Amino acid sequence: MTVMSPAATDRTPAGPPSGGSGSAVLRALLRNKLAVAALAVLALLLLAALFAPLIAPYDPNAQNLLLRLRPPAWQDGGSGAHLLGTDQLGRDTLSRVIHGARVSLLVGAGAALLAGVIGTVVGLSSGYFGGWADRTLMRLADVQLAFPSLLLALAIVGFLGSGLWYVILVLGFTGWVSYARVVRSEVMSLRTRDFVTEARAIGVTDVTIMRRHLLPNVMAPLATIGTLHVAAAIVAEASLSYLGLGVPKETVTWGGMLSDGQLYLGTSWWVAVFPGIALMLTSLAINITGDALRDVADPKAYRR
Repeated sequence: MTVMSPAATDRTPAGPPSGGSGSAVLRALLRNKLAVAALAVLALLLLAALFAPLIAPYDPNAQNLLLRLRPPAWQDGGSGAHLLGTDQLGRDTLSRVIHGARVSLLVGAGAALLAGVIGTVVGLSSGYFGGWADRTLMRLADVQLAFPSLLLALAIVGFLGSGLWYVILVLGFTGWVSYARVVRSEVMSLRTRDFVTEARAIGVTDVTIMRRHLLPNVMAPLATIGTLHVAAAIVAEASLSYLGLGVPKETVTWGGMLSDGQLYLGTSWWVAVFPGIALMLTSLAINITGDALRDVADPKAYRR
């Protein structure tokens, strides 16, 4: 009688070739010029966020009422010392936009990571075990979907109070459903495959099967959803800050800048327009990157 070795349980479903798959992904992304441009924008934003104190010409909260509402450098009355002008308190707009990238990217990445962890655990458990566990977890997801996510976030933030980590927690806990549904669907199609059956037959525990054999096979759709969720979380944080329920006022955020500048759109447009452009470009670049990752994750992309 042939004895099955534990190595047999390491087989994974057919998909992109393991050898050279990383280079295949890279080649597929490089063929997409729009994705390359989006990645370049994200790289610049990441560098600006990491090195904001070194790049920004001024302290973002330094006030000088003698310089309030100065226009950008290319307009009459502008100065090269403040390339994007100043706000109603004389603070440098360029410095505030650069520092605002730190909060936006931190909130986006933190919320997406937290939601991804929660959604992956729920989706793996629901899809693998099925039965009452699946019904209970999916009904819980349905209940959360019944509430508009931004309205639910507003209610929770209003109850807990404002703060950077509160915003990350709220956006993470309100965004896990999409991860859970996608992971559940993938796991339900994988749990009857031979490699899972063989693993059960030799006594591999359920937790090990989910961790070693199922989780690696759902990473591609998770990466796509996570990328898109980063953009959604950044916009949600800006919305909360715009309404005064996001991070504290002393912390520079693009949403807070938009809120401060709305009263000056008719006379000093730059106060609100430049943070709005930064928010738009960031969300657009992340969404384009997410779409590109989705196309690459499609097995057909490897056969083109």
